[in-house]
Amino acid sequence: MPYSDYIHTSDNLVTPYEQVRAGFLKIALEKNRYATPYVAEAMALKAAAGKATVPQELVEMSEIKTAVLAASGISNKALGHLTESDQKEAVSNLIENFLSPAGSAFVDELVFRFLLTKGDSLGGKMRNLAGKLAEHQFIRTIVATLSIQGQEFRWYDADARKWLCGKSDNPDIAFKAKGLSWMSQQKSRTLLFNLTVPFVGKNIDLCLFDSAPEEIKRGRNTHSNHYHPNYYLALGELKGGIDPAGADEHWKTANSALSRIRTSFEERNHAPQLFFIGAAIAKSMASEIFEQLQTGQLTNAANLTDNNQLFSLSGWLISL
Repeated sequence: MPYSDYIHTSDNLVTPYEQVRAGFLKIALEKNRYATPYVAEAMALKAAAGKATVPQELVEMSEIKTAVLAASGISNKALGHLTESDQKEAVSNLIENFLSPAGSAFVDELVFRFLLTKGDSLGGKMRNLAGKLAEHQFIRTIVATLSIQGQEFRWYDADARKWLCGKSDNPDIAFKAKGLSWMSQQKSRTLLFNLTVPFVGKNIDLCLFDSAPEEIKRGRNTHSNHYHPNYYLALGELKGGIDPAGADEHWKTANSALSRIRTSFEERNHAPQLFFIGAAIAKSMASEIFEQLQTGQLTNAANLTDNNQLFSLSGWLISL
């Protein structure tokens, strides 16, 4: 049983309070990092808009037009769907209903409303942040495991759109990789992140293939090995949310995905190994996960906040 090195009871899977606390602090630090450019933009807007003596003068200041539109409540995404007339109407409403009533404090009011719109944009990014951080951590874990084993590997650069030779000291890999590839049992292994499996019909967080990376083409290329069930060695769900209040919901979503995967492959007479990695694992869901490990529904699992479990799962995955 590949999970048994560090998971002996369901309690071993439960996220301890210390790790929940550390996770929240990590997210808070990242939120502040992501917010920094918006704060700088707000300061620049205040300096530029400060040249105006009355709100109406802002309309003529082309250099801050986009920022004023943002203060009007129009996001960059919405901007592309509005005519010039629509944009002027939005700015007029901003000036009439909010800036003019603010009197001499109209510049501050402008900046506050700019930050409200940018804050909404930041919130959208933050909803995906936990998942991204979890993926980065898992990539670093796989790369570190390969490195200490002395194994060469390649990684798929999402920006360059090509496979590159990997170096364990390359900090870009965790942020840019959409796949990793190595040799196991004298055969190529390829791990892809966030892949839509055609016959499952859903995006799967982690897919390990008995295949060279060049034989897998994302998209609707039916000649690609990801269209053929027998090339799949393992599939897994990765949930990075650390909030205990959302733990059961994360597991419910992941468990549904794993059940769908299991059924889809059974219909095609193939049974790849399934695994789950989660940051927030509560006691009730830990019992369910452990039961699935014991019955074989899951082959492996790990708490993302437990390095021993994570590196153990990584070593297992690399050895398949």
